[in-house]
Amino acid sequence: MKKTSAAILLALSILTAGNVARADALDEKSRAIIAISAYTAQGDMEKLDASLVRGLDAGLTVNEIKEVLVQLYAYTGFPRSLNAINRFMDVTKRRAAAGLRDEAGREASPVPAGIDKDEYGARMRAKLGGRTEIPPPSGYQVFAPTIDTFLKEHLFCDIFIRDNLTHKQRELATIGALGAMTGTAGQLNFHLGAALNTGTTPEEMRDYLVEIERAAGAGQAEVARGVLENILAKRRPS
Repeated sequence: MKKTSAAILLALSILTAGNVARADALDEKSRAIIAISAYTAQGDMEKLDASLVRGLDAGLTVNEIKEVLVQLYAYTGFPRSLNAINRFMDVTKRRAAAGLRDEAGREASPVPAGIDKDEYGARMRAKLGGRTEIPPPSGYQVFAPTIDTFLKEHLFCDIFIRDNLTHKQRELATIGALGAMTGTAGQLNFHLGAALNTGTTPEEMRDYLVEIERAAGAGQAEVARGVLENILAKRRPS
């Protein structure tokens, strides 16, 4: 009888633990950003629709979600970004017609006049990568300097300087998209590191991997897990 009771109590404790929110979990807004980004990258409009509703219900503002979708063109291309924006427009109209009032949220502040975009972008990229100094150009930056200029001046300045998303949120959006795409392990390596550098904890990354597996399957989640484990291994004290 005692053995039976002990077994029941153990089973109940396991079930209960699974239903208790972890203190180190990503909040629902962050998880929604990952899901929105992953489904945008895949072009899955039906699941994107549900994730957009999930984000609004979690408390993301209309402008925050717009900002995520605008940023994603730099990673998924204009067609996927525009398709997602059009779907989001439909979602907001549908919710308004149903009497739901979603918070618009704040607009981004304008880019300061006279800013040196090349310098700002180079420093932002270095900071995201965990560097205190701008490294000398190498690889593709030397071979095709025009793309490096676009990356610095547009992505890492024009986009990352906008202040209606935090850098942590921007990196969650980025790794959400990259994690759902094939052939992006190199970019994922940089941006998973940047996500850690902007405040996402290794524990919170568990929830990131759950969202990627849900959106893109176990294979894609395993790729992301492998890249993440390699990054974390290099950061452990020797």
